[in-house]
Amino acid sequence: MMMNLFSTFDPSTSTNLSMNWLSTLLFMLMMPMMYWMIPNRKNMMITNMINMLLSEFKTLLNKKSFNLMILFISMFLFIMFNNLMGLLPYIFTSTSHMVFSLTLSMSLWISLMLFGWFNNMNNMFMHLIPTGTPMLLTPFMVCIETISNIIRPISLAVRLTANMIAGHLLMSLLGNNLINKNFIILFSLMTIQMMLMMFELAVAMIQAYVFTILSTLYSNEVIYEK
Repeated sequence: MMMNLFSTFDPSTSTNLSMNWLSTLLFMLMMPMMYWMIPNRKNMMITNMINMLLSEFKTLLNKKSFNLMILFISMFLFIMFNNLMGLLPYIFTSTSHMVFSLTLSMSLWISLMLFGWFNNMNNMFMHLIPTGTPMLLTPFMVCIETISNIIRPISLAVRLTANMIAGHLLMSLLGNNLINKNFIILFSLMTIQMMLMMFELAVAMIQAYVFTILSTLYSNEVIYEK
C-alpha cells in the first residue's frame, strides 16, 4: 500500500536518466499517416475534429489569422493526446504536473503580452480601463485588471493540472480497495472504476478544449483592437 497518495505522480524511472517526460512525445506515434491510399478511421476522426475546431475558431478569431488557428489546434491536439496517454497504465502523466502546464501557459501568455505591448500599446492600455468606468475608480480598475491579467496563465495551468490530478487520485483510491475478496464489493468497485474511466476520457478532451478556447479568447483581446 502506498505511504503517500500523491506518490502515484512521482517519477518511476531512475533519477540519473529520467525517461518520464518522453511520454509527452508518444502522441507522435499515434498520429495517422497522411499518405495512405485509403484514410483510416483515426485519420478521419482527427480531420473532423480539426474541421470542428476551425469552425469554432473562426467565430473567435479574425478569419485572416490562419497561423493562430494552426497554433491553437496543435496545442489542443498536444494537450489532448497527453491527457489520454496519461490514462494508460505505466505511462507518466505529464499534464498532472505544474511544470508541464505552467510552462505551456506561461510561454503562450508571455509571447502574447510582448506582442501586444510592442505592437498594439494603445489597445493594451484600453483593456486596463473598461468602458464606462468612473474617473474615481480608474486607479483601482487598473490594479484589478493588471492582477487579473497576471493570474490568467496561472489559472489555466492550475485548472488543467487539478482536473487531471483529481481523476487519477479517485482511481488510485478505488484501486487500493480492490484487495477486498468480497465479490459484491469487487464487482461494485470495478463498475465504478469503468464509469470513472469513461468520465476521465471526457475530462481529458474537455480540459484540452477549455485550455485552448480560453487561450484563444485571451489572444483575441491582445492582438485585435476594440
